Amino acid sequence: MTTQNKITINNPFKNAATKFTRFVAPVIIVGLLSVNTARAQDRAITLNEAIKLGQQNSKVLKLSQARIDEAVTEYNLAKDGGKLSGKASYGYNRAEIPANKLQFGKTTFALPTSADAYLGTLSLSQVIFGGNRLKYAEQSTTLLTQVARLDADKDKDQITYDIINSYYNLYKVLQSKKVVNQNLATVDQQIKQSQRFFDQGLVTKNDVLRFQLQRANIELNGIDLETNRKIINYNLDVLLGLPESTQLTISEVNEPERTLGALSSYIDTALTNRNEVKSLDLRTRVAETNIKTIKANTLPTLAASGSAYYVDVNPNPIPKSGSYITPISVGLTLGWNFDALWKNKNKIAQAKVQREEVVINKDIEIDNVKRDVNQNYQNYLMALDKIRLLQTSIAQAGENNKILESKYQSNIASATDRADAETLLYQAQINLELAKADAGLAYYTLINSIGKLNK
Repeated sequence: MTTQNKITINNPFKNAATKFTRFVAPVIIVGLLSVNTARAQDRAITLNEAIKLGQQNSKVLKLSQARIDEAVTEYNLAKDGGKLSGKASYGYNRAEIPANKLQFGKTTFALPTSADAYLGTLSLSQVIFGGNRLKYAEQSTTLLTQVARLDADKDKDQITYDIINSYYNLYKVLQSKKVVNQNLATVDQQIKQSQRFFDQGLVTKNDVLRFQLQRANIELNGIDLETNRKIINYNLDVLLGLPESTQLTISEVNEPERTLGALSSYIDTALTNRNEVKSLDLRTRVAETNIKTIKANTLPTLAASGSAYYVDVNPNPIPKSGSYITPISVGLTLGWNFDALWKNKNKIAQAKVQREEVVINKDIEIDNVKRDVNQNYQNYLMALDKIRLLQTSIAQAGENNKILESKYQSNIASATDRADAETLLYQAQINLELAKADAGLAYYTLINSIGKLNK
């Protein structure tokens, strides 16, 4: 017969559990909430959403708008130069005259020992003809304002294209990571099978090591892809104005069927729409206006002016009859800096050279635009050809997979051959997705090169 004695023992783990519940559990809960918050930072985003966000938050576009505002201000300043000028002043003067007597022979002329005077002036002036300098200044600033707007449009196109480029690159990296994960799963199966065969004496250790080495190489590729993903994701977050910790995901990129026109039509469109060409056209007109402005310096100017004065010698600032005078003057002033007739010659020559430089730069830019459009056009054609070729490859890989599946079920093909066939099919499918992404990016590159990305 066994006697059981009930012994009460002070269990220190019970107190520890109580402390755990009281202090550690809340920490775990907070940690779980933090994990949920981190996961909440993951964001699936479409291309249109990315473009909209990037344009709204771009610091470059805000700077471009500031430059437009500055150009508009310069234009308003130029207009102010032709407005009526006015000036008014009013002052008090007191003079002390210790030596106040003058002798002219037997005649003595005495002045007061002190004198007070109030002097007020009001003047207005208006340029009637300034040699058209004000007119040309307004024309020049108007053209420069248009140039600033074109530069802003160019910046907007560049920001939009940078977003599209980063978006497609992120999609391609994410798709490539899928290939890596699929290959790792396939190699793991091959390692297990080869290890089992090795244990049974059917293969050598080198066969097992070969698959393990293959897996290591795939993992290295995966590390490179993950590093690239982090870099692209961070840069895209900055472009979109999102928190840098936001992990962006792209489910798929749907590329619609697009009809490609003739190369000549794309070149003509580019020469009409490219902001660089438009800007150089405007800068040519600015250079021509600058020549007119310099020539205008040789012309005379005519201005009308009017002035009114108030002179009061009474110590009391309140006007008193007989103590003040109010002369008024009106006049026309004709001025001519005729030295400009021989000083402007070299200035005009210099301005003409500057205009010629702008014209030459335009011709160079036109050649660059043509080459750019042709290259992007050919790249897009190549991308479409790759898609057609890969579609054929998928059909072939699918047929090969069916054959090996049938052989495997009939014990004719090995599991390794069966896994390789599945990997080839999956690789072909991913390659097609990557080719579609390349084609989409090539299309946007072409549209950007003809100046219609945001139109």
